[in-house]
Amino acid sequence: MRNLIFPIITVALSFTGCQNKNTDQGKTTQTAIDTAVVIVSDNQCYAYIKNRDTANLSFTTTNGIIVGELSYQLYEKDSNKGIIEGEMKGDTLMVDYTFNSEGIESERQVVILRKGNQLFEGYGDMEEKKGKLIFKDVSSLNFKGGIVFNKIDCNKKGY
Repeated sequence: MRNLIFPIITVALSFTGCQNKNTDQGKTTQTAIDTAVVIVSDNQCYAYIKNRDTANLSFTTTNGIIVGELSYQLYEKDSNKGIIEGEMKGDTLMVDYTFNSEGIESERQVVILRKGNQLFEGYGDMEEKKGKLIFKDVSSLNFKGGIVFNKIDCNKKGY
């Protein structure tokens, strides 16, 4: 899989301003004010391989916002590939997956539970709202028996 479309670099910026102040004795002094803004970024890659099925997930988390790529190549099913965007809520990734399959663009909700170095994709009843498939009840999702992504080195296999 190629590098993420949305590379984000950890950045630290410092701004210095000076301010003149008068003291009781009529002297002028300067006070420096420093402000630092830090953007925290984390790139992660995961893969699922079982028999003839594979799936790849890579994403960057920046200040709680997740952006990345997801693809499925499931045996005797249409493959699909697209982007994810969402956020991490505790140990759960809540993202929208916009993908192409057989030339048609679709969007669906994806919920993934993190446990250590593994991600468990949730499954449950879905409904369509405004052209997007969403889960009817996120709290009742099943995370067992489905796709389990294992963490991998992003520098391997073309990530």
